[in-house]
Amino acid sequence: MADPVTTMPLRNAASSSWKAPFSFGVVALLLLAVCSITLPTFLVNNLIRAFLYAAVALTVDLLWGYTGILTFGQSAFFGIGAYAAGLVFTHAGFSFPHAAAALAAGLVAAWIVSRAVGWLAFYHGASPLYASVVTLVLPIVLVQGIYSGGEFTGSSSGLSGFDSFDIPLEAWFFIAGASLILLTVAAWMFVRSDAGRLLVAIRENEARCEYLGINVSRYKARLMDTCAVIAAFAGFLFACVQMVVAPEYAGFVFGTELVIWVALGGRGSLIGPTIGAMSIDVGSAYLSGNLPYVWTLLVGVAFVVVIVAMPRGLGPLVAGAARQALPRRRLAAPPVVFATAPPRDGNAADHTADSTTDNATGNAGPALSLRNVQKHFGSLKVLEDISFDAHAGELLSLIGPNGAGKSTLMRCIADGAERSGGTVEIGGTEIRTLAPYDCVALGVGRKFQTATVFESLSVAEALRIARYRVAPPSQWRRDATLELPQPALDVLRLTGLDRIAERECRYLSHGQKQALELAMVLALEPRTVLLDEPTAGLTKQERTQIGEIFVALSTRYLMCLLLVEHDLDFVQQISTRIVVLHQGRIVMDGGVDEVVNSELVRAVYAGETHSAANPSEREA
Repeated sequence: MADPVTTMPLRNAASSSWKAPFSFGVVALLLLAVCSITLPTFLVNNLIRAFLYAAVALTVDLLWGYTGILTFGQSAFFGIGAYAAGLVFTHAGFSFPHAAAALAAGLVAAWIVSRAVGWLAFYHGASPLYASVVTLVLPIVLVQGIYSGGEFTGSSSGLSGFDSFDIPLEAWFFIAGASLILLTVAAWMFVRSDAGRLLVAIRENEARCEYLGINVSRYKARLMDTCAVIAAFAGFLFACVQMVVAPEYAGFVFGTELVIWVALGGRGSLIGPTIGAMSIDVGSAYLSGNLPYVWTLLVGVAFVVVIVAMPRGLGPLVAGAARQALPRRRLAAPPVVFATAPPRDGNAADHTADSTTDNATGNAGPALSLRNVQKHFGSLKVLEDISFDAHAGELLSLIGPNGAGKSTLMRCIADGAERSGGTVEIGGTEIRTLAPYDCVALGVGRKFQTATVFESLSVAEALRIARYRVAPPSQWRRDATLELPQPALDVLRLTGLDRIAERECRYLSHGQKQALELAMVLALEPRTVLLDEPTAGLTKQERTQIGEIFVALSTRYLMCLLLVEHDLDFVQQISTRIVVLHQGRIVMDGGVDEVVNSELVRAVYAGETHSAANPSEREA
């Protein structure tokens, strides 16, 4: 095993990940206990409601601020929890068993509805707009159902006057406040953890996540389920303390208000939306009576101003001002130590050329096999009858003029739903109509023409996201050690990325981003690597460097590389075989010198049709 690549001295990363949230939680609970006995009754009652609203706003921030799912439906889940308590207490009476049954019914109902939302909005290939539309319709449908319930649901008047827990207002204040604090601390620890960084990755580049083997649709659906259950629990507590439920608590207007509160407070910050929800709700209790229309207008104007001028909300602005006024030592992210990942059985990347098993000759079949692959857009034929095999240890270059269908072919190999016909086999397994994340599981990794990295994440965080499928990270802490396969470590060493592991990807040069994306693909431990114009925009030195990497991947680690490239000189230096694609068809398939010196290739790049060339020069 190679020596670990160390970027900084190792420290206790686990303690640094929970120390700040734990300290915040303790201080907040102490402050809550003091306020419960010192604040006036009117303010205490309003703050109880504000605490519960803030808990729901926090779920909106997790969905929208962190993951990019703009949702208007959290009010519906809040209403489900509230009406579960109201209906049981009104029609069956109050008792502790009834309360437990009402809580269970509310949580289960919210989970079932969330499952339906996930099925409608988060299927593979769905636009992010679908989630917004579905969650926008959800509270409208739910409210209409409440109206149709007649006396059973209270119709437009709701339900009131039912019995509940006989608990003092101060106790409810502490219960609601402590629930919000514990939820905030748990969310804080999660979003700062290794697994929580995936939320940001999905928000910034969902497609890249799928091509890293992550089932984004399933992940978003699970997050929606969790947030739905939290909102339903908040609704249950609301009904218990207020002893009234009404359709507006489950309606579209409340759902929109939650989005406004999150936007004003600062989405993607957790604390900002919580404070924003509490401030606006408590302010409404004091001002809406004297200024019923002006107050709503002021909130609306503030929302528009913040969205236009400060898209991240007021939270980051206030935090920045506080840092300037009270300079303090910034909390550093846990240092990262790169280490070689232990070998996994059956992985071609774990065997070098001097191993006792020769993958290039010992494998029963080709690493990649295409038979009659076609891609049509209506009557337009982009690819027609593409057939060839590629083997482990082979660097096969795919060349041709612009519009020949090279990138389209890459998509057809990495995504089973892209083809119009034909078959693609990876390692002897046909991909059928598998999604990209399932194709990754078969051993294929794809690098895009334009480097697709996560701008807000650091180099180390991006690489840890790339390891998500192979080595799922912790959901509550940040690990100081990141294990990567040797090929990925080689790329980091050669390009110097191992020395800037904590730098955000947005500050990397173009060449560094290209190298990082390649390292992310190699972190998947693929057997077949698809490279779509990886040298685009690179300097001569960078091209030479990345060419050496490609040769090492095919010769030392016996990977199968399929390279799309326009530079024939670069292709000639590193390739073992070349396939020429023109007008969606293979017009030549042969050795490097044979293809590069062919009159057919010159004719193709000169813009002539392959039909004008000598047919004897074509090899399929």
